[in-house]
Amino acid sequence: MSEQSIDNNIQTRPYGVLLVNLGTPDEATPAGVKRFLSEFLHDHRVVDMNRWLWCPILHGVILPIRSPKVAKLYQSVWMDDGSPLMVYSKRQQQALSEQLGVPVELGMTYGNPSMLDGLDALKRQGCERVLVLPLYPQYSRTTTAAVFDKVAKVLKARADIPELRFVNHYYDHPDYIAALAESVESFWQQNGKADYLLCSFHGIPKRYADHGDPYPQHCNGTTALLAEKLGMPREQMSMSYQSIFGREEWLKPYTEGTIRELAQKGVKRLDVICPAFSVDCLETLEEIAEGCKEVFLEAGGESFNLIPCLNDNPAHIDLMASLVQQHSQGW
Repeated sequence: MSEQSIDNNIQTRPYGVLLVNLGTPDEATPAGVKRFLSEFLHDHRVVDMNRWLWCPILHGVILPIRSPKVAKLYQSVWMDDGSPLMVYSKRQQQALSEQLGVPVELGMTYGNPSMLDGLDALKRQGCERVLVLPLYPQYSRTTTAAVFDKVAKVLKARADIPELRFVNHYYDHPDYIAALAESVESFWQQNGKADYLLCSFHGIPKRYADHGDPYPQHCNGTTALLAEKLGMPREQMSMSYQSIFGREEWLKPYTEGTIRELAQKGVKRLDVICPAFSVDCLETLEEIAEGCKEVFLEAGGESFNLIPCLNDNPAHIDLMASLVQQHSQGW
């Protein structure tokens, strides 16, 4: 066989894309939420406390108390076709596959469909090469690294593993910043421009950042690039961290406190965007759109809006396609 024939054969070997997000309960019930939170909060990447200390707290206190409460929150945002995170993720999967013309499967870090489900589906479609695309623009040990761990774990039992490539982050990718800016501008065209724009990112314990997690630098980078793209004066735009859990200090400033302070300083109309979330979910639709809205109005604000996540809008799918094309060069 000639070298040219070998090269052509290599180039035509199929590849697929594994889209990964955090995951979601299968059902908005205490039992469904308990199963999901148990898997999620058992991950050392998420909670690194000694297991002998953590497991009794998790199973004896946190899960029994939080599961019914969180289930009610999920019920308030549940869609006809299921959890918002899953509904939008499936739409992303279908749109990206149609645009690229290659197999695209979902694999959640926790819950269903599992990462093993996604990898097996790609294998059945003949994919010998897999690009893993975690839908976390800003890298963190709690999210992106957890995906890497799970991929390695589920493939350990296989005799044959696919050739793998892994997208580490895309917090500063021009197409990502452009998609965020387009979503903000489109929202303002339809609803009018706010007095202030707040970028709310999911928080992590400060200790993780102190030990080398680059997440806060990535969040700062996204915010600065978005402000530049929008031509937004920084006195009218800032960032904060939401979804704080437990008593340990997390990255600051906290979103709820920031929102209250902005209202007290005279900001009447506040818009919030959540750039770390690729799809709308409990943390955006309930925590921000409902809970933080109530905080803002009670503190003296007059108008509060959540700018939707990028979800499956065309600019977001274009970004994903650009990432796949960039990272699959030579395939």
